[in-house]
Parts: sequence; C-alpha cells; structure tokens
Amino acid sequence: MPLGTLDRTPPPFFRQGTPALTKLALCSALAVFLMAADSRFKLTQPLRSAMATVLLPVQRGLMAPVQLTQAGSDYLQGLKQALAAQNEVRAKLARQAERAERAEQLALENTRLRALLDLRPALQVKSLSAEVMYEAADPYSRKVFIDRGATHGVALGAPVINEAGVLGQVTRVYPLNAVVTLLTDKDAAIPVLNSRSQARSAAFGGAEGGGLELRFMAGNADVQVGDALTTSGVDGVYPVGLAVARVVRVDRKVDSGFARILLAPAAPIDGVRHVLVLEPLSAQLPPLPELAPEPVKGGKGKGRDRKAAPASGAAP
Repeated sequence: MPLGTLDRTPPPFFRQGTPALTKLALCSALAVFLMAADSRFKLTQPLRSAMATVLLPVQRGLMAPVQLTQAGSDYLQGLKQALAAQNEVRAKLARQAERAERAEQLALENTRLRALLDLRPALQVKSLSAEVMYEAADPYSRKVFIDRGATHGVALGAPVINEAGVLGQVTRVYPLNAVVTLLTDKDAAIPVLNSRSQARSAAFGGAEGGGLELRFMAGNADVQVGDALTTSGVDGVYPVGLAVARVVRVDRKVDSGFARILLAPAAPIDGVRHVLVLEPLSAQLPPLPELAPEPVKGGKGKGRDRKAAPASGAAP
C-alpha cells in the first residue's frame, strides 16, 4: 500500500486547540464587557426590544390555553357560588316571609283579643336615634356617652337598645348629651323573663368575663343553657319582649342553696356605634290611684285619717 494514501491527521481525541481555561477567560471577559456596555451605553436595548416584540405573539399564544383554563375554572366556581348564594337568599326570604305572616297574624289576633276583653291598646314606644361618642374614662364602670340630651327629649332612665337587643339605660342627662350605663356594669340590673319557662328573675351586671348573671336563683330552678331572656316589663321602664341575654353556664352546687347562672348579652357591648333611645313606659302608663283616707274606728277619731292617729294606737 503506498504511503501517500495513508491518512496522517490525528484522531479527534488527540486534537488540541485553544485551551479550555483560555476560552473561559475570554468568554468571561466578553460577558463582563457586554454587561458593562449594556449598563452604560444600552447597546442591547434595541435588540432586546425587537426580540420582545417578535416573541410577544408567541408568548400570548402559549399563554392562551392557560388563561382559558383559568377563566373557565373561575367562571364555573363563581357560578357555583352565585347559585349557592341565591338558594340561601331564597331560603332566608322564605323564612322571613313566614315570620312576617306569623307576626301579622299574631298582631291581628292580639288586636281582636284586646277588643274582645276591652283592654287598652298596646303601648307604642317612642324612639330617638343617637350615636355613641365615647366611653367613660372610669375603668371600673361600663358607661358610654351619646350625642342626644335633654334638649332632644332624652329622659332619665330611658332604655337604650340596638338591633340585637337591650344595651343599657340612661343614668345621667345633660343638655346636649347623656350617659348610658351598660348592662354589664357592676351596678346595672334589669328584670328579665325566661322565654322557655316564663319565669321572672333579675339579671345583674359585673359578672366574670364581662357578662351578666342571675342572682338569688334556687339550685333547682328551671334554667338551662341556651335559654333566651327578654325584658318582662314589670319595672315600667323597658318594653316587653326585648332581647336581653342568653344563658351560657349553670353551676348547681350541692353545698349552696343558690345556683350560679352566667349570661351572655344579646347585644354586643363593644363596638356599638348607633343606638335607639326609647321612652320609658312609666311616661305612658296611667298614674297610680291615690289611696283614700280610711277613718279610725271610735267616737272622737271618726273621720280622721289613720296617719293622724298616734303610732301606739291609743285614743287622743
């Protein structure tokens, strides 16, 4: 075989070009130069803008399936939530319609019964809207100031309520504002009626946890957790049927004759902004009849009032 026909080039494995370290140094220097030039002279800004413009349709085309899937999922989820909310609103409207119909029937029945029994019509309580300005600075009491006073028709002892129930009672009146003592105050008390057992009692403030409690209740009293307490109206101040509190705890101790009954106010005490000030029922009730003087039995004392007789009961 002639020697001229032999391939004398070395195999690729044995070929040696530019060293790898040199290539790394050159590439690194070129990268640093390009970064510095781009940072100072904005050399690649036109190229970057052109590439972004060219690739924008491609990017949007690739994102279209993802956006379509996400939009479809959001639409289906929103539709499901809307249907659930619609069903809930319909159920709530049905319940409210039933309650309104029942209340109307009860009102008509109440009117007929009062007319049948020749009773005077139910008292119409006047109300005055007010706004809570601030709480009292005394840390040992629960009192708030409202922006209505004597010039607006606020009376001393007027009940104060909101949409949830009774909040308290006006205890001090000024010309342009008034002080309301809340039910949770240690000196507050209100007569209540158990809606389930129809038993009357009195709720006092100052209980642990910022709530109320029923005092002087027998250990075997018919009171259960969850019982709703409303105003009884026997005090001549609060109208009948206003929500006051709910029983949250009943402790019946063997060694004590009384039960410890804790209540949670029906109306949230903290965070109240707007309230209604009601006219006390005593302003609408008829005055108490005066007792006629009773004559003292006997000759000389006849016709005199018993109050004029001596305390010992001897004849004058």
